[in-house]
Amino acid sequence: MDYVKAFVVGGIICALVQILMDNTKLMPGRIMVILVVSGAVLGAVGLYQPFADWAGAGASVPLLGFGNTLWKGVKKAVDQEGLLGIFKGGLTASSAGICGALVFGYICSLIFKPKMKD
Repeated sequence: MDYVKAFVVGGIICALVQILMDNTKLMPGRIMVILVVSGAVLGAVGLYQPFADWAGAGASVPLLGFGNTLWKGVKKAVDQEGLLGIFKGGLTASSAGICGALVFGYICSLIFKPKMKD
């Protein structure tokens, strides 16, 4: 049942983002920033973590979850190290995901050849 719940929640998030992309003139980069910032804000006000606990990977994998992870890392680092934690905490908390994205992106760039559109 956890897999079904994660699939449905992740699908709903993706569908809402697709609706946003189709019905606005926002560029994909701006929508990604909106998602990350929204996750951080929802985490800061205490709404995202209960949702992520309930939805599992359906809420923690999308960009909203990345924003929440950044927020949790910054909060923890500021509590431990003070003002310097603002700069270190988010990257420390999300370093595994960032590293994975870079490594797998590089591997895919070696395997697949891009095609230019005419």
